Amino acid sequence: MKYKIGEFISKPVTGVCKVEDILHPKMDGVKNDALYYLLIPIENSREKIYIPVTSSKYNLRPCLTAEEAWDLIKKVPAIQELQVDNEKQREQIYKNEIRSNDPEALISLIKVIYHRKMDRLSHGKKIISLDEKYFELAENLLYMELGMALGKPKQDICQTIIDYHDQS
Repeated sequence: MKYKIGEFISKPVTGVCKVEDILHPKMDGVKNDALYYLLIPIENSREKIYIPVTSSKYNLRPCLTAEEAWDLIKKVPAIQELQVDNEKQREQIYKNEIRSNDPEALISLIKVIYHRKMDRLSHGKKIISLDEKYFELAENLLYMELGMALGKPKQDICQTIIDYHDQS
């Protein structure tokens, strides 16, 4: 088995989850011999997510360590902004970045949406709700994992990144 009970892993869209158990779930009238991870999201301890142990389609990965988190923070300025050439495909591209479960992809997404937001505001336009939705989701997922790795509240992570780069 790839993950052990008690480990924290990252799940696309949900974010950091604790592996609460590895079990054969009991479902009414269904014999199930497959093993499943029982995941509990750290932001919603009442939610239970069952993922087959043998399935790779869920794109689970170990959470970043503190060292990996600092390495990522150091790389933030060098991470390229996401390129979206077709406006009609913007939402699908955003979804794909979120589902990739890649912290660098989240930073790339945050960067492009932030620059679009600043550009629109500078021209007296409103922020697009699609951008706002995916910006908040990407920030939440990224800051949740970095906060977990660094032992800080997720609401402090943006300032931690800014402070780090101001000192560099």
